[in-house]
Amino acid sequence: MRLMGLDVGSRTVGIALSDPLGWTAQGLEIIRINEDKEDYGLDRVAAIVAQYEVTEFVVGLPKNMNNTLGPRAEKSQAYGEMLKARFGLPVDFTDERLTTVEASRMLIEEADASRKRQKQVIDKLAAQMILQNYLDRRSRS
Repeated sequence: MRLMGLDVGSRTVGIALSDPLGWTAQGLEIIRINEDKEDYGLDRVAAIVAQYEVTEFVVGLPKNMNNTLGPRAEKSQAYGEMLKARFGLPVDFTDERLTTVEASRMLIEEADASRKRQKQVIDKLAAQMILQNYLDRRSRS
């Protein structure tokens, strides 16, 4: 059982994977996409799914602070539906409010990373946090 966590944006998708037992999440990479041109990077996702034998997707859902769904959350849901249609694997959505902010804060405080370096890893770290939070919640239930 290996889960893939995704932090879906309009230009990039951060990818994280769980260990085979589903206990820990590790950031893997950032896929460049272009929503405007309907280029969603699904071929690269397919290669990762095959390589790591992914069995489930966890997509971050960027809810508004008042718990409503805005346009970005709707696009994340649409991305999840594309994953489900293409791979036939379960897709779960998890609240990702503030994960990018938290990831950025971690990079600044703990790694003292430059702004350029932050942009190169922020989505991957956010995907890792989305997946780890999901795994932690699931292990408690």
